[in-house]
Amino acid sequence: MNLPEAILREKVIPVARGLDGSTAPGLVEALAAGGINSIEITIESPEALGAIVAVAGSDVTVGAGSVMSVPDAERAISAGAEFVVSPHLVLDLVQWALNNDIAYVPGALSPTEVASAWKLRPAAVKVFPANLGGPGYLRSLRGPFPDLSLIPTGGVDGDNVTDFLRSGAIAVGVGGWLTSHEDLGMVTERAATLRSKVV
Repeated sequence: MNLPEAILREKVIPVARGLDGSTAPGLVEALAAGGINSIEITIESPEALGAIVAVAGSDVTVGAGSVMSVPDAERAISAGAEFVVSPHLVLDLVQWALNNDIAYVPGALSPTEVASAWKLRPAAVKVFPANLGGPGYLRSLRGPFPDLSLIPTGGVDGDNVTDFLRSGAIAVGVGGWLTSHEDLGMVTERAATLRSKVV
């Protein structure tokens, strides 16, 4: 299944950790005010599913991150997630996603990992952690693998987002630089900065 339209259009996926049902709506509103209408909520804690429930069904496209198993994915989709993301390739999740028409984005780093993941035809491959190689690494990967749909995540911010996109990323995942602020005005400001730099 393809990635949700909002991600393909806006090219930025905010990645948020530590959210619950009371904090997620405010963050989503702040992101939307800056022009970003999607969010990946990582599900390391039980409260995260409540965060997904709280924002699903609104104008935001919500996904679940740090998904490690099929049961994790099933709980996230039941809560309202529209796509699932892992920090690594989970083979069981690939088949589950195909069977259920769910967009799945596994993580990979080395050329072997990236090629192995892409061969299974997920929605895209998350290059993580992207700060280890930077935009140049993404450009190098696309040399032998020109058809890759890559989403670099980890270390992406307002200073390098344009470089990552020009290096061949179809979108970028942006974490703490964008989402880890008590001042939601800062979130809106940084979301607007990212949107202004999307090419």
